[in-house]
Amino acid sequence: MIHKEAVCRTIHQYNKEPVSDEDMGKLREIAKDYRQVKNYVYTRYGGIGSLPKLYPGYTIQNEMTQSGLRAELAMPSVYFYRAVFDALGDIKSQWSRTKSRILKLTGQNQNLTAEEKHYIRFLLKSKNAFEAVLNGSEIDLPHEMQLKYDILAGAVDAEKLQRYLRRQVRKYHVRYQNTESEQGFSITERAYRYGRNVGSREKYGIYIATKENRKRIFIPLTDENAYKKQLYIRLKPDENGIEIDIPIETRVRVHKDYTNEIGLSAGIWCMFTTDEGSTYGGQFGELHKELAEYMYAAGQTYRREKANNAGRRKYRARKAKLDAKLETYVNQEINRMLLTEKPKVIYIPKLPGNSLARHDRKINYSVSVWRKGYIRERLNQKCRENSVEIVEVMGKAVSTECSRCGAQGKYGKNVFRCADCGYETDKKINAARNALKRGRAGQKINAVYIKDEETVQ
Repeated sequence: MIHKEAVCRTIHQYNKEPVSDEDMGKLREIAKDYRQVKNYVYTRYGGIGSLPKLYPGYTIQNEMTQSGLRAELAMPSVYFYRAVFDALGDIKSQWSRTKSRILKLTGQNQNLTAEEKHYIRFLLKSKNAFEAVLNGSEIDLPHEMQLKYDILAGAVDAEKLQRYLRRQVRKYHVRYQNTESEQGFSITERAYRYGRNVGSREKYGIYIATKENRKRIFIPLTDENAYKKQLYIRLKPDENGIEIDIPIETRVRVHKDYTNEIGLSAGIWCMFTTDEGSTYGGQFGELHKELAEYMYAAGQTYRREKANNAGRRKYRARKAKLDAKLETYVNQEINRMLLTEKPKVIYIPKLPGNSLARHDRKINYSVSVWRKGYIRERLNQKCRENSVEIVEVMGKAVSTECSRCGAQGKYGKNVFRCADCGYETDKKINAARNALKRGRAGQKINAVYIKDEETVQ
């Protein structure tokens, strides 16, 4: 096994004892101010006119210092400026999404010539040129880039294409919306430290700075790990608890014996079936059913007795345990699959949405809470950590097409049958074999992770 570059993943820490109402109140006050600062930044700097200020952002930092908002909120600098830069990160991400969408649409626009598309791509990829076009100012670039721009602009109707780009931005750019969430806040090393409680050496936890000068609250944790990173404190006031999200880097492993290409079929009852018929996550359906039925029954009870309901704390605690049980199982089964199958490439059909119309409300509810997003996220993450390429393929008719002859067949319950060639097999195996065939034939939607740093989407 060889170690390559690192990838980022998030781990979690939890409170060992309930956080007192007084301490939770202090944390919620920080979260409330944090939200207010972010919303102020979204409103003031989310528009076109602020584009030149976004990079690297120190101009906005200085303007926020002079705004008087920090003094008004009596907010420590460690939280105030972190909220500012968090909001700026959201705004930058929104602009990146807008540029990516326009870039994609430009490539698909058959009314544009190759030269016109090239010109628009240049504007989208040059920060200064993009800002100048949107703000209606003259494009002034460094010498070599200016020469290249002049050549491109001379081959097209630049003014017309600039108007086109502004229209696309007005059509597709969505300013980052103000958030009502007060669920937590980011925290830097200056605002916390790990250690043992002064009054009880048996308690290990984290000290978190509050709005009071030189005052920190102590929260015992379930483990004794310590980190020196930017953390996110997620508040759970109904449970008098917190969750600490810690981003860490994990070394990417390259396994020389991972040489296989496999097709996978995903399902609600069994997580994965391979083209060879191996199954992983066979108990997933039962665990998912337990969670879905609990959520459904609890929701019915809550709506029926809403006027006299004492709260949702017990429900959330039970749901959290079922979620954790399910997530642990998902991770274990993905690890087992990778160790057993030793894949170099995994081909998997694009999973369907949740808009499956059925007559049974309970079935509808079960499908709607299917944790396919979590399963796909964990599969992607673990494939990245192990240098395994995972590729989505066309999912249309993947279950009804015969993997032997290509004709359209039918399946009843779990058995696929082809009337043309007489082929008969488990429908999940048939789908997995079609995924493998389509992947090898190049019928790919996207490569979620590709080795050798080609593309990451």
